[in-house]
Amino acid sequence: MTYGFPPGGLPDQSVHPDGTAVFTSAYAVIPAVTQRDIVTSFLPGWKDMRMWVLARPLSGFAETFSQYAVEVMPGGGSDTPEVDPEAQSVIFVTDGTLTLNIDGAKHKLTDGGYAYVPPDAVWTLWNDGDGPARFHWVRKRYVGAEGVDLPEAFVTSDQETAPVVMPDCDGVWATTRFVDPADLRHDMHVNIVTFQPGGRIPFAETHVMEHGLYVLQGTADYLLNKDWVPVGPGDFMWLRAFCPQACITTGDEPFRYLLYKDVNRHMPL
Repeated sequence: MTYGFPPGGLPDQSVHPDGTAVFTSAYAVIPAVTQRDIVTSFLPGWKDMRMWVLARPLSGFAETFSQYAVEVMPGGGSDTPEVDPEAQSVIFVTDGTLTLNIDGAKHKLTDGGYAYVPPDAVWTLWNDGDGPARFHWVRKRYVGAEGVDLPEAFVTSDQETAPVVMPDCDGVWATTRFVDPADLRHDMHVNIVTFQPGGRIPFAETHVMEHGLYVLQGTADYLLNKDWVPVGPGDFMWLRAFCPQACITTGDEPFRYLLYKDVNRHMPL
């Protein structure tokens, strides 16, 4: 299994700068080709890391979450990765090996590894391997609810979690759900959606959940509001609430993406 990640580097001078990046009030497309070395950032409290910021709370952009693609060199990492005690995190590893310690429990994460870190957790993350480690990091400030406990930390993987086939689709559309949708402790889901070749979303989804989508594998034509946009590995899409969306797979391999959405809470008034 391979997982998309920013390519880094820099195109040579023969490449024309026309591109497929799009930024609108309803959606944004940040193609892999734009995720280069010159747009990386670094974080205080980290050693030998860099990251691409794909989404952040911003007027006219993401409202509920931030999303980073992070690369950590051997020996790099942090004993204080999170500075906001109200933030919860999902870590999804694309390649390499990471050692994650959550409240004293140590875990090894490799390709496809998935971890949920609740708010107020004490955690560390280090690359103890021989090569770079890369991961997607989704953060959301937790919204509590009366009578609902905080969710607990857990670690699993893409390989350990069986996809759930969607109804009435002949098996070509499935969702790897790392959290039970009925578990009201969670106010966000970060899942993997998989379409087999020829699969599609057969209607324009239009709903309240904000989305961040990072393409892990394969290609598709994706409907964003009124526009069909071709996407492939490493491309990131942001969709505001109620932005119509659908997709039709292209190519001869599965189309897979990491999907963020906010769920299970009253709408703030």
